[in-house]
Amino acid sequence: MKNKDIITVGKISFWLFFILGNICLFGYLVTKIEAFASYGFVLLLFATPVNLVVIAILIIYGLFNQPYLKDCMKASLIICINIPIAILYFYLGIFLMGF
Repeated sequence: MKNKDIITVGKISFWLFFILGNICLFGYLVTKIEAFASYGFVLLLFATPVNLVVIAILIIYGLFNQPYLKDCMKASLIICINIPIAILYFYLGIFLMGF
């Protein structure tokens, strides 16, 4: 795998779940259809293990291929940017749903 490809894996994982989370949040805010909020919580339950597996694979790959370790860590950190965003969206969803 090339350095560019490793970073691309992190960016794709970040943007995929970021966009899906935004669709769920803003879909609920605009339409007040509770299915958007439900799908958002399901997305959170699905995205967490998927992102953790991607991060683990990147780190393991970097450990076995030392020249790529720095890029694997960069890609992992890009994915980790979603953590505070997901926490914010979770609490916002709880607040908006009235739980």
